[in-house]
Amino acid sequence: MKKVSLITLIIALCISAMAQEIKLPTPNTKGGMPLYDALANRQTNRQFSSKQLDEQQLSDLLWCANGINRKDGKRTAPSARNAQEIDIYVFNEKGVFLYIPKENVLKMIIPEDRRPEMSSRGGKMITSAPVTLLFVANYEKMDGFDDEAREFYGATDAGFVSQNVYLYCAANKLHTVVMGAIDRSNIMEFLKIKGKPILAQPVGYPEN
Repeated sequence: MKKVSLITLIIALCISAMAQEIKLPTPNTKGGMPLYDALANRQTNRQFSSKQLDEQQLSDLLWCANGINRKDGKRTAPSARNAQEIDIYVFNEKGVFLYIPKENVLKMIIPEDRRPEMSSRGGKMITSAPVTLLFVANYEKMDGFDDEAREFYGATDAGFVSQNVYLYCAANKLHTVVMGAIDRSNIMEFLKIKGKPILAQPVGYPEN
């Protein structure tokens, strides 16, 4: 009887662990729209359809944003001193997830929709898009940087990641807009992070 109970507990723990992570499909890293065409199509759009992105699209989007593109673990977006300090949080109707590039998984941080709390301005854009990305400069990864350097390079490196998202969206006929008007204090409080939320970027299909 005790053996059965132990097996049941192990199964329950495994199911719980699986629920805390989403293993994304292997990202597509070949082909796609030519770079010049993507640059010609790059633009800001603030209207979104409620249509959801599938897991393959999410995997491709996050890889383009700041995924690993070399065997040495370096990324699609540059970072000062290769600090790789920009963490991407994925907000959607199911909750808040942290993108883990090395494992290509989304780790659940908060199991509820927190998009309405991200910004008092531009809130409609965030809640109407199926996915909003948040770029956070993780200061725990910036050893040896002084306060001024953390501020400067955190902002600069987030900009590189944001542009990668713009190009992915341009190449795949998706809408996106980058937002600086976010409630940083509130976000820091509910995410419990040691760093600075830099930018938010909703992504979705064009409005019908």
